[in-house]
Amino acid sequence: MDASKRSILLTNDDGIGSPGLWAAAEALSALGFVTVVAPREQQSGSGRSMPLGSDGAIGEQTVEVGGKSWTVYSVGGSPAQAVQHAIFEIMPHPPQLVVAGINYGENVTTSVTISGTVGAALEAAAEGIPALAVSQETESRYHLTHTTDIDFGPAAYFTARFAERLLAAGTERNFTDGERVLSQGEPGEEAFVILGGFARVVRDGREIVRFGPGEFFGEVAMLDGRPRTADVFAEGSLRCIALPREVVKEAIAAQPDLAWALLEVVAGRIRGG
Repeated sequence: MDASKRSILLTNDDGIGSPGLWAAAEALSALGFVTVVAPREQQSGSGRSMPLGSDGAIGEQTVEVGGKSWTVYSVGGSPAQAVQHAIFEIMPHPPQLVVAGINYGENVTTSVTISGTVGAALEAAAEGIPALAVSQETESRYHLTHTTDIDFGPAAYFTARFAERLLAAGTERNFTDGERVLSQGEPGEEAFVILGGFARVVRDGREIVRFGPGEFFGEVAMLDGRPRTADVFAEGSLRCIALPREVVKEAIAAQPDLAWALLEVVAGRIRGG
């Protein structure tokens, strides 16, 4: 493994032997180091479940992807459990991106959260890690198979394309315990999303709030371009994604609901003092 490369976790709900998984693995390998941790058996329809009957056994095997030998891992459990085992047991550091798929059969409309593919992405998001769930429309007779009759090439192409956009959307920053992240009064055009660890926000020498994984800070200066309103310090090892103003603007233009969600959080912080 090249430690300088971006770290991607790949999983699915069709199981470790799925051709869709390996199509995604080969496509994503051009973007960074891909760690494959997938359910040992077929887990379609498992959502984000944590079945009590799962044995949690981790199996290691070697497969060939794109002409190269890869060490990959199977997990006795659901896709969401595979994500947990990968983050907390297998990988030395949390990944910068989690990709689930490529699934046999589309996941759409109100039943989307039934999907184990989507459940894996939701589990990653709960840990504050950007995630992408990928499914390909197929005939229903193929949904629980590992048939090689399906051409995953186009889906693999778009998997890599959207993964690249997510990876490029922000720059990972790492801070040590007590290190200053932001300084009150200084200009700033980035907001920060916490991937791991905690951040203390201090205004005029007084701690006013503490943020953890999945939460964000620095949004005020990012939005209005004026000086930072507080100091921010790392508590423990802090991992963040820095999001420049232009990236946030593009995301809001593509998904207008993000603007409302951001306003709700900002309003809540203003009311909370």
